[in-house]
Amino acid sequence: MSLVINHNLMSMNAARNLNESYNSLSTSTNRLSSGLRINSAADDAAGLAIRELMRSDISTINQGTRNANDAISLIQTADGALGVIDEKLIRMKELAEQAATGTYTSAQRLIIDSEYQAMASEISRIANATDFNGIYLLNGNLSGEQHDGQGLNATGALRIHFGTGNDSKEDYYDIQIGEATASALGLGLNAGPSARGKSISTQSLAQNALDALNEAIISKDNIRANLGALQNRLEATVSNLNIQAENLQAAESRVSDVDVATEMTEFTRQQIKTQSAVAMLAQANSLPEMAMQLIQG
Repeated sequence: MSLVINHNLMSMNAARNLNESYNSLSTSTNRLSSGLRINSAADDAAGLAIRELMRSDISTINQGTRNANDAISLIQTADGALGVIDEKLIRMKELAEQAATGTYTSAQRLIIDSEYQAMASEISRIANATDFNGIYLLNGNLSGEQHDGQGLNATGALRIHFGTGNDSKEDYYDIQIGEATASALGLGLNAGPSARGKSISTQSLAQNALDALNEAIISKDNIRANLGALQNRLEATVSNLNIQAENLQAAESRVSDVDVATEMTEFTRQQIKTQSAVAMLAQANSLPEMAMQLIQG
């Protein structure tokens, strides 16, 4: 290479190497300070796309877990109310058994029937008042087999959504809760004309009411059994969603997070190269002075 003064090629080469080393050092510093291997699309375009999809799935699954837990709370609310209704039904059967015997007068049976009707009214009140977040659970609003969510207020079965898509086999299922009012159970004065549990004011009515109360208790137990099965299913769903989110988070970490040990090695290497390039640039910048010495003689 000739000794020239118009162009310092060695200085230009050293400056280029310094720029490359400094850029690599900046990238390592950015990764180590953020903890991420991918900080922009320029770092890894495909990896960034994969990471963002994983992040969206993780956030969605976490919300799905909260949805499922809310559904568990809803079921527990309904089951608690049905437990109270169970106590009222037991008391009503006890009263029917009392009125069915012949040792009471008609006036006394009317007194017994007044408590019987009060219990029936309380069952209806509980069923109509039990709600979760404004959603009434036992008044028959959720007793429909099909869910219809096209309107502002959904009708039919309650749909619990917990998946990342919209496939009924994987992402949601419907909760159907039967009506638990006294009239729906065939009890009390508001029951249908053919109901056998309307009253226990006579010995014959009281005897018929015993069978009606057995059927009412079975109907109520069917509702509770269905809710218990749904709660177990939701708890299994929550467990599965937690595992799924954990595995997705691990996969996202492998794609996105920086390996600190490896990156620290790269940082040290680029730091040494930068320092070396700075030193060599300083030396290269002084080389034209040799030409001046020759000119000066």
